[in-house]
Amino acid sequence: MISTRAHGTLDYVMGVVLILAPFLFGFATGGAEMWVPIILGAAVILYSLITAYERGVIPGISMRTHLWLDGLGGLFLALSPWLLGFASIVFLPHLIVGLGELIVVFTTEQVPQERPRRAAV
Repeated sequence: MISTRAHGTLDYVMGVVLILAPFLFGFATGGAEMWVPIILGAAVILYSLITAYERGVIPGISMRTHLWLDGLGGLFLALSPWLLGFASIVFLPHLIVGLGELIVVFTTEQVPQERPRRAAV
């Protein structure tokens, strides 16, 4: 199992990787193939900041909710080339990362081992 602490680290790394992927892998064309990973990457970073786990800043959502969001995002990323019609341009990065995200979701602990920090008021 992946600890929630390790998952949190992966979240921020994956968010940045998703944002940079279109530019690193040559599909920054301005279409959906570019914007899907960028928007999902930004979303991962934002909801990670408000997840009640060791890497969260403000504990706003549970780890279970976080994992549901990861799962839905991974599924959408994996299917997006066909759902949004850009599979003829690029599909492999979306499919591989999306399926990888689903594997991470199913192998991550659902309850943080450490009590999340409370936000300062």
